[in-house]
Formats: sequence, structure tokens, C-alpha cells
Amino acid sequence: MGHQKLIEICVYNTESARIAEASGADRVELCSGPLEGGTTPSAGLIADVRGNIGIGLYVIIRPRGGDFCYTESEFEIMKYDIQTAKNLGADGIVIGVLKADGTVDKARTKELVELAAPLPVTFHRAFDVARDPLKALEDVIDCGCVRILTSGQKATADLGADLIKRVNEQAAGRISIMPGSGVNPSNVADIVTRTDANECHFSAMELVDGLMEYRESEINMSSSGAIPENSLIRAAGEKVVDTRKILDELFSTAKAV
Repeated sequence: MGHQKLIEICVYNTESARIAEASGADRVELCSGPLEGGTTPSAGLIADVRGNIGIGLYVIIRPRGGDFCYTESEFEIMKYDIQTAKNLGADGIVIGVLKADGTVDKARTKELVELAAPLPVTFHRAFDVARDPLKALEDVIDCGCVRILTSGQKATADLGADLIKRVNEQAAGRISIMPGSGVNPSNVADIVTRTDANECHFSAMELVDGLMEYRESEINMSSSGAIPENSLIRAAGEKVVDTRKILDELFSTAKAV
């Protein structure tokens, strides 16, 4: 039996995808480049994750970090990567393309949605830097996307919950509005209740020790140094389990009333 409130976990490796599935997630969004907010994963990673999980696998198509206004070359890369993800068994595609003026690039978005078909397409948090969120909503719907991932144009979904609710009300069931950014077991009930969302997105990220035993070097290969050199990113299963329990209880209580 499917869950009434869906959980999507952003993952960066196969181990995290397996943890997400075992902990009650309904779907994963597969990315690389965590320090850039998520970029297109390699073909090898997509194939490995697909071979290790049975839940939904959505693949982000984002050729680089930074803004969402792409060159012609970058757009061609996105089209190639969508076809690759389809060939490797992805269940859905995640994209976001804007024009330089901050509006949704409808022509390019429609082209990517058509290329992704019959797979469903999520429009990611490029929505959160669009000039007019309610106009952007209508544009994304018109392009054929089935879902928008948003923090309500704030740093986190709890801060943007009021706008997420407005967007969801205007959407009126024509597209799913999925809160994301800063969602965790301590605030998910409040966010879902305030926004009337049927699904949520978060990373449940934790850092774990890597396999290296020799650790004398002081070099960090990451220019930001945000992640220690001998640490690896992994999904924290207990966060997913706790969120699953909270959402299931929230829905059951609402139905009982």
C-alpha cells in the first residue's frame, strides 16, 4: 500500500539510496556535486543506483553549479544527459531552466519535458529564484512538468511556507508542490500542515568516516573545505525513519478526524 504523504530523499551515492529505501522513502533524487546544490550524476552512478533500489529514481539534469540560465552548449549537454538517464532506467527527470530576466524559459523547458517523455519531470528550485513565483507556476504547468520543488523563495521551506501555500492553492491540483530545503523530523509536520503538501524533499545528510587509514596530509581537495577530506556524505536512515513515522501519523490523525 502506498503512503499518503510521500518522501523524496536527495542522495549522492548508492549507499544513501539503499538507506533511503530501507528507511521508508518513496523516491530518491540522484545528484552529484553536493557543494554546488546538486549537479548531473555520472552514467555509472545512475546505473549502479538503479540496480540497487526498487523505489522511484529521479535524476537531476544540471550541467554545472551556479545560475539556471544556460548556454547553447550546456543545453545540448542537458538533452544528452536526459536521454542517458532514460536509457539507464530512471523513473523521472529533474530540471530547471530560466531566462536571463528571471522568467521560466518555456521553450527550453518544454523541449526537455518532451525529450524526457514518457518520464515525469520535476521543476527544481530554479523556481525559487524566478522573478514572479505565481507567473512561474503557470509557466511550469504549461510546460508539462508534474511537480515543483520549492522552499517558497526563502532559504528554507519553513521560512517560505506561506508562499508555498499560496503557490499550492493557485496550483489547485494541476501540479504537485513539494517543499524542500531544511526539512527535517522536527519541522516536517508543521511544513506539511501549513502548506497542505502531499510530499516533501530533504537530504537527511550526515558525514561519516571514509576508508582511508593514512591521514597525515593537511590537503583538502575541496576548495571550500566545507567537508573534511576524510569524510563521506551519507543519508542518515534514522532521520528518514522518523520523518516517515511523523507523516504517517499526521495523515492517520487527519483522516480519523
